Amino acid sequence: MGKQQTFAGLAWKNKGKVTRRERFLSEMNQIIPWDLLVSLIEPHYPKAGRGRQPLGIEKMLRIYLLQLWFDLSDPQAEDAIYDSEAMRRFAGVELSDDVVPDETTILRFRHLLERHSLTEAMFQQINGVLEQKGLLLRSGTIVDATMIAAPSSTKNSTKSRDPEMRQSKKGNRWHFGMKVHVGTDRRGVVHSLVTTHAAAADIKHMEALLHGDEKEIFGDQAYWKEADRQRFRAEGVKYRVNRRGTHHCPLTEHQKKINTSRSRTRARGEHAFRIVKRLWGFAKVRYRGLMKNTTRAFATFAMANLYLVRKFIVPDREKCLC
Repeated sequence: MGKQQTFAGLAWKNKGKVTRRERFLSEMNQIIPWDLLVSLIEPHYPKAGRGRQPLGIEKMLRIYLLQLWFDLSDPQAEDAIYDSEAMRRFAGVELSDDVVPDETTILRFRHLLERHSLTEAMFQQINGVLEQKGLLLRSGTIVDATMIAAPSSTKNSTKSRDPEMRQSKKGNRWHFGMKVHVGTDRRGVVHSLVTTHAAAADIKHMEALLHGDEKEIFGDQAYWKEADRQRFRAEGVKYRVNRRGTHHCPLTEHQKKINTSRSRTRARGEHAFRIVKRLWGFAKVRYRGLMKNTTRAFATFAMANLYLVRKFIVPDREKCLC
């Protein structure tokens, strides 16, 4: 027997307009490999016993993803389930006969993912699915990094900044926080991810962003190194990193044109940043320390990969309606 819907749910179902939020949630619902992700979490999830019964894994995972997409804290996620019929439908919650997870339950599930590094496993599994479908290319890698801001104020209980975050200058502005370094394919799908404090040099983490099968490598001037150019050239890899000039040896007009040409491809590596930071609000850390924010980064970029190639997984967007 199916769940009995509330009057509000029945009225919502018969409304005439499909909102952007509904369309987005419907699309993501269809392209996420739920069975695969649930099977990753299940060995670590509490088993039913005599005490309080654990809620379904998929329901908790769906609420966790809502937190990522709409930049919600644990209390906000609980409130959103009560407030939004679209979110309730995505999470599989019916107010008439379901227990809505409270903020403590949501927090415990998030801690479970952090404790067992499950979001990194989810990131790898989703990329494996995309590679099987031919949606993750292995011929070339674009390396890039983005800053995620952290609160710089010391007006808190510890009277100090987050000790794992650092300050770095970009252009004429100083930024305090962390960096997310990524390696993407030529379409912008992220295949490698590393997090550091904001003052870390991009070039030091370049090797960790390569999968080893590259035929060409793209990057901005922060990754330029003559020794690397010669090494990759000897290995038969095309070194397409933008050349960096110096005060004593500025770039020629020809070299500037080459950089401009390479940047047309390199810019695709920033597509995931736009989704994660602009659409989903991960432009500022929500937690203290790198570990918690790295957990969020792996999960968010895994979902961003699916979002980037969604039209290839579900070609007819008109069918993606709730």
